[in-house]
Amino acid sequence: MRDDSFHVFDTTLRDGAQREGINLRVSDKLAIAKLLDDFGVAFIEGGWPGANPKDTEFFRRASQELDLEHALLTAFGATRRAGVRAADDPQVAALRDSGASVVTLVAKSDDRHVERALRTTLDENLAMIADTVSHLREHGQRVFVDCEHFFDGYRHHPEYALSVVRTAAEAGADVVVLCDTNGGMLPADITRVVTEVREATGVRLGIHAQDDTGCAVANTLAAVDAGATHVQCTANGYGERVGNADLFSVVGALALKRGREILPEGCLGEMTRVSTAIAEIVNLAPDTHRPYVGVSAFAHKAGLHASAIKVDPDLYQHTDPELVGNRMRMLVSDMAGRASVELKARELGLDLGDDRALSGRVVERIKGLELSGYSFEAADASLELLLREELGESVRYFETESWRGVATVKLRVKGERVIATAEGNGPVNALDRALRSSLEHAFTALGGLELTDYKVRILEGASGTDAVTRILVTFSDGGEEWTTVGVGPNVVDASWVALEQAITYGLLRQGYPRD
Repeated sequence: MRDDSFHVFDTTLRDGAQREGINLRVSDKLAIAKLLDDFGVAFIEGGWPGANPKDTEFFRRASQELDLEHALLTAFGATRRAGVRAADDPQVAALRDSGASVVTLVAKSDDRHVERALRTTLDENLAMIADTVSHLREHGQRVFVDCEHFFDGYRHHPEYALSVVRTAAEAGADVVVLCDTNGGMLPADITRVVTEVREATGVRLGIHAQDDTGCAVANTLAAVDAGATHVQCTANGYGERVGNADLFSVVGALALKRGREILPEGCLGEMTRVSTAIAEIVNLAPDTHRPYVGVSAFAHKAGLHASAIKVDPDLYQHTDPELVGNRMRMLVSDMAGRASVELKARELGLDLGDDRALSGRVVERIKGLELSGYSFEAADASLELLLREELGESVRYFETESWRGVATVKLRVKGERVIATAEGNGPVNALDRALRSSLEHAFTALGGLELTDYKVRILEGASGTDAVTRILVTFSDGGEEWTTVGVGPNVVDASWVALEQAITYGLLRQGYPRD
């Protein structure tokens, strides 16, 4: 039987789904729940059945389709309404009938919210908590109570905030969770308040921290140090506004820095895979610089670092990346030294031996290429070809004689049909030149506009199989810069949309009358 003395409680499917830009289907939620179970969390908060049709459907399907090995599914909801018995409240009934063995109830613990938001009395709020908790307990469900706005309420009216904690526990709540709902607390304040509440009540406490001050992870760890034994987190820190305490950073710190055995054996090594897989499901690019799980979390660029890592990786790494399913990477750039090149070559399966002249020659060549605009940090294939060339193993399957990009543009300008053809150093440059050529006779100010930046990103298509290209172009008129965006099925189509808008905006800035 799993140790119940410490809870890793995940709320990605409820609180994390409130992040701007995340819109989960029921199938998405089921897939994420399975990944979280692979990671070994103790509880997965699935959503609010009865208040949200999608969440009601999730719990129905979860009972049939999810076979969780480590986690218990948890339903989220509110205490009963004022003036209504818990047994008669349809929202409470939805929690009772959800099929979840655990229910997390949100309760007001700030007297101002009770009176202004709930519009009821302080005593009735306590009765709502006690009645709802005891009703669900009578029906065999385990109950956690989230004390919403607890830290703000404790600062304003500590006696009432403490009475909420005591009431929930006396009614049968297993854990009372102190919520920094507005995310405004700092670690020292969390330590003080959690300590005071634990000493005053003797109740088992949890922590739910939002990240509005950038301290959610630190606040969660501070609460644990002060005696909390239940942590609520979200995968990759997803959540309302700027997010919640990041599940992976909290677990990584507790497991690797505090030596806490809070996950089942073998689950910690799933961290990076689970983080990346969840990011893909919610359709957000994985944060490459996220602690523990980011692709850059154990990437080394500076030559000084590489020299030390060549002797002992622990000299510039706070933990072994393999423990969390990640890996060390060497980056080769104009900051690289011989040690960086030698380690990177080894990573790519090439042996430079002890030839210092060879590695020095590679370093100088890379620095020269990066000075002219190349970057090898994310281009391992190009770097490997360069290294093979320096090793005398040049790879040649064909020889390029020449290439060119040609574009033809057909426009109507002030009632006149204009056709222009131009060559460029690529299709986008050719499009830009042809567009300008077709307009210059009507808009002389075009000569002062300059394309200063161009960015490409390939996005997943709506069907999940087709590619969508997004282009950002930046233009300047010598004084100000502006950026436009184009999206299309390929680089050329997307670039045309962005270029057309950029030129149009530039002419608008020049004061030309609109049609």
